[in-house]
Amino acid sequence: MFNVAIDGPAGAGKSTIAKKVAKELDFIYVDTGAMYRSMALYFIRKQVKAAEVDKIITLLPEIHVTIAYENGEQHVYLNGEDVSTLIRNEEVSQMTSSISTIPEVREKLLSLQRNLAKENNVLMDGRDIGTCVLPDAELKIYLTASVEVRAKRRYNEMIEKGMECDLEELEASIKERDYRDMNREIAPLKQAEDAVLLDTSDMNIEEVVNAIIQMVKERA
Repeated sequence: MFNVAIDGPAGAGKSTIAKKVAKELDFIYVDTGAMYRSMALYFIRKQVKAAEVDKIITLLPEIHVTIAYENGEQHVYLNGEDVSTLIRNEEVSQMTSSISTIPEVREKLLSLQRNLAKENNVLMDGRDIGTCVLPDAELKIYLTASVEVRAKRRYNEMIEKGMECDLEELEASIKERDYRDMNREIAPLKQAEDAVLLDTSDMNIEEVVNAIIQMVKERA
């Protein structure tokens, strides 16, 4: 099996890029962030605050997250409900960042992620794929861009969807998210020693996709 691990900060375009690369290579795309987001959505619905760690741990047995592929697209199911379109708002993003520091939450999802990688050619993206989830991946990439570029991309996405947003607030939110992700005790966001650094600040989606496909071909 050939595994590709893509890590990087919020708003770097990991999911968009990973989906396109996986489609081109006919790999299975595993969006680990979507799995965490599904759990975050569950806690939000239960009106549990991020600081209520004991409550979160108590609720974990009630949560079942699965991934299914329909027409080549990944769908994430939370206790049987397709929540793929419900997990991409800012409230879920903030809760996700908080709960992902809880060891019990991480452990719940880790075995599912590793089993997928053992049985398939996978492309997995997240915060700690190359460092923790798939430390033996054949190709590791650290995908990043400047805070300003990432905020502008997120801003454009939200405007296109008809959502109201403020660019300065998005920049502040991304900076705060970066700090939290890079300084958490459990599996902090960092570039794996053997990962390729890919800064996409001045690249378009097609250029990034082609660069990664080339890297896979060179190693395969």
